[in-house]
Order: sequence, then structure tokens, then C-alpha cells
Amino acid sequence: MSDLVLYELEGCPYCTKVKNKLAELGLDYDSEMVPRPRHERTEVQEVSGQTGVPVLVDEEHGVEGMAESDDIVAYLEETYGSGSAA
Repeated sequence: MSDLVLYELEGCPYCTKVKNKLAELGLDYDSEMVPRPRHERTEVQEVSGQTGVPVLVDEEHGVEGMAESDDIVAYLEETYGSGSAA
């Protein structure tokens, strides 16, 4: 099991943006597909406090439910990218 978990929805362009950054950085992650109806997204709501996707969990770095694709991409680049100490 990876320390990175991405909650996503099939066909979501924001999720694709995050997945592309994960691939670019060569990071392994577990994908958790969420149901299309927002009211059924109880697992992602428990993790992040909201029902939108994408949501990233990074146990190794204490990230318990980061939302917003731009924030996630910036976090991944800062934490795992070429300028990181990882």
C-alpha cells in the first residue's frame, strides 16, 4: 500500500491534472474511485470534510485530506519534485 491515496472520479479533469503530476514525478499511489452522486461520497467526506474531488492523502507527510487540484499539484511538486529534499 502506498502512502499516497487519491480520491477521484472517472472523467474528472481536475483529477486527471493531479494524476498527470503524480505520473510526471513517478509517484506510486492508491486510487479510490468515488461514486458520481455527491451524497454517496461518504468516505471522501470523512477524509476531507467535503465531497468534491480530487482529494489527496499523504500519510508520510501528515496530509489527511487536501482538496483543490492546483493546491495538490503545487504540494506534490514542492514535496516530491526536483527542488525537494525527499
